[in-house]
Amino acid sequence: MKDLIGVSQFNDIPGSLQNTAVGRLLAYHNLGHAFQHHDRPELLIIMCMDYRESLRIPENFAYVIRLAGARVRQRDFNVSYAIGVGGVSSIAVIGHTDCGMVSVDAKEEAFVRGLMERGGWESETARSHFASSAPVYEIGSETESTIRGAQRLRQIYKKIMAVPFVYRVDDRLLYLPARWKQ
Repeated sequence: MKDLIGVSQFNDIPGSLQNTAVGRLLAYHNLGHAFQHHDRPELLIIMCMDYRESLRIPENFAYVIRLAGARVRQRDFNVSYAIGVGGVSSIAVIGHTDCGMVSVDAKEEAFVRGLMERGGWESETARSHFASSAPVYEIGSETESTIRGAQRLRQIYKKIMAVPFVYRVDDRLLYLPARWKQ
């Protein structure tokens, strides 16, 4: 994917991210660096709830919030708590390829049918739920969504480093968007 920057060696990590919690995330996950001991989390990871994403990180390194499409809107208190009480100073917003929150409208029938069959919902209730929620969770492009998410968090938390990533499901590695700017 030409709009993504791979990290396959330490020098691929941008200088502004080296020696930061975000740089350590890349070193642990992509490069297989040995885990350091962490007494407390130094990073907040916001990522999709998709079952295909699994990060290689040590214990106590990060708080992790998993939400559909890695959309943290309406969950800012969780972020504020990780910063204010948890003491983190960096955030990684991780979207992924082949995300179900791309083109959500095309999934309405499966959504309604699934809620009826497995959730015991009535058709009209399921359709109403979909109609009110789908626009909130539609992300468009995985890459653009993570960029927007990180930019939004940097505007809210001005002293916090917020970096967008894309997790490629096919190779299980993290990539930086080419358009990323800290």
